[in-house]
Amino acid sequence: MSSSRRGLTVGLLLCVMAVAFEAMAVVTAMPAAAADLGDLHLYAWAFTAVMIPQMVAIVLAGRLCDRIGPTRPLLVGLGIFAAGIIVAALAPSMAVLLAGRAIQGLGGGAVNLSLMVLTAVAYDPRERARIMTWYSACWMLPSFVGPAVAAWVSETFSWHWVFWSVLPMVAIGLAFMAPTLARLSPGASASEGRSTPPAVPNHAALGVAAGLALLQWAGQRLEAWSLLWAVAAVVLLVVFFPRLMPQGFTPVAPGLSATVMVRGLMAGGFFGMQTFLPLMLTARGASLMAAGAVITVGSVGWMTGSWLQARPWLRLSRDQIIFAGSCGLTLGLVVIAVSAWSGSGSLILPAVGSVFAGLGMGLQSASTSLVTMQLSSEADIGRNTSSLQVGETSGNAVFAGMAGTLFAALGGRGPDAVTFGAVMTAMAVVAALGAVSARRIGHVRNFSLRSSS
Repeated sequence: MSSSRRGLTVGLLLCVMAVAFEAMAVVTAMPAAAADLGDLHLYAWAFTAVMIPQMVAIVLAGRLCDRIGPTRPLLVGLGIFAAGIIVAALAPSMAVLLAGRAIQGLGGGAVNLSLMVLTAVAYDPRERARIMTWYSACWMLPSFVGPAVAAWVSETFSWHWVFWSVLPMVAIGLAFMAPTLARLSPGASASEGRSTPPAVPNHAALGVAAGLALLQWAGQRLEAWSLLWAVAAVVLLVVFFPRLMPQGFTPVAPGLSATVMVRGLMAGGFFGMQTFLPLMLTARGASLMAAGAVITVGSVGWMTGSWLQARPWLRLSRDQIIFAGSCGLTLGLVVIAVSAWSGSGSLILPAVGSVFAGLGMGLQSASTSLVTMQLSSEADIGRNTSSLQVGETSGNAVFAGMAGTLFAALGGRGPDAVTFGAVMTAMAVVAALGAVSARRIGHVRNFSLRSSS
């Protein structure tokens, strides 16, 4: 690999790590931010404020990459992401923090999509496989160190510095990439030379984003007007969400439809749990460092699941691996729900549940991506991969919003065992629905099995 290509690779990996570290570290730091800024009823918005704009950015960046190549969308995305970091780091109130998080979502969504397209443009097929492995490692490393670092920084200095710490990675990554990006053709696109399916309409992405925002608004407010907002949200989602999905999508259909549903349900259940788990543990007397450790052991489970799903001796088809993952996630969330209802401050059950939940996510995450590739034609693979990401992001927003609604409805009105128990039980039910959807995928061959099979 040439020196310029090595610089591009290092820069891409640093940018991936910056986005991943921000995602993992903020989960741990948010209880400290909420304690400092107040407005605890807005806690869930700190996470969905990222997810909703991120979904819009994925669609917009996908269209821009097809039209003008990935370089400019990537650079603009990095600039917007950095601006969001600065706004959040300077936030004097929860409202300003939410604004910063929304800006981060716009930038992060554009960065994630543009990175994938740039990988296809700048590397040959053999190199792409190695790059994708390194991308996964860049997500795993922050999963191990991010929570602990965020907890230490928050307790030693301030939660503000958790955000500031992301900027150097973005700046250094951009410096490594700049020489190669300057030489790339502005119009270089992964889709050159072949026909592509009709572009996803921008207004559909905006409609889904508005629906997700209204749905959470209705759940958080819990007043007379909430029913109207909820009905409007459902209408928007019913009308526009299918237009962002693979052609022929319905929620109960097999194949790609079921794969997208599994990804959204499992990611949403896991993210909803992870959003409130540190808050539950710190409310019961655990330090931020201890809460971060519980998140970290979940990452051990995720890495183990990711490793297992690629083993040639694992004699399961891809759909069976996904079903096993959904069962592991459901079991983990049930264990965490039992801990929540018990009211105990012990970290043993949350840690065990976190490991099983992470194991389930590790099994299904790569497998749903591989199934999407296997079930897609060459012309549709880009759009269908985008649909899978949109489904995951929407699931995160919907079910983190559901968790936030339960927290807003029950928080402060009774024992915290009831509040957190209801939240974690709801997320376990969501994961169980993911297991039901996994059974509808249909048989999909596992190409990591040895050829003799």
